[in-house]
Amino acid sequence: MYRHFFKYLIDFILAFIAFVLLSPIFLAVTLALLIANNGKPFFLQARPGKDQRIFKVIKYKTMNDKRDTQGVLLPDADRMTKIGSLVRKSSLDEIPQLLNVIKGDMSLVGPRPLLVEYLPLYSALQARRHEVRPGITGWAQINGRNTITWEQKFAYDVWYVDHMSFWLDIKILFMTVLKVFKREGISQEGQATIEKFKGTR
Repeated sequence: MYRHFFKYLIDFILAFIAFVLLSPIFLAVTLALLIANNGKPFFLQARPGKDQRIFKVIKYKTMNDKRDTQGVLLPDADRMTKIGSLVRKSSLDEIPQLLNVIKGDMSLVGPRPLLVEYLPLYSALQARRHEVRPGITGWAQINGRNTITWEQKFAYDVWYVDHMSFWLDIKILFMTVLKVFKREGISQEGQATIEKFKGTR
């Protein structure tokens, strides 16, 4: 019952309340990024959700669009703006995704929505992460976030799918708040976030 009804209802109510309470911060960050990114504080990116249904995730634009001489985007670490780095380290970049939760594309807790290009790279087991709605935070995020391997991350995601419950979600939300204050697991060594997934080795 929780998985199929109450989870969405609780997500909607909590996300709506959180967005209203955080609206002053949302407006302040939006204005700062509006100035830093030449009028582009947000960007929409296609991500696979539940049952691999594609939706547009709402994100703050924390990187510029600088490219090399061949027109290829520079690495994430080279494109991260100062205000963008601050927004990421404080996890304020997750605020716009509350709108995705209100819309029903995402959940507060669940496997993080990753790139569409990863879909053909998953093993059958790893693909099970799409049996539930993706989340703003999840079991993998409180167990290493971007400092663990992709294989570990997906193992945590599938474990969550099999053990989803109200009390587990409460634990994950509580632990996420602690992680935010401690600023743990934000990036992989040498990366602005984490290197791209290239398939299971």
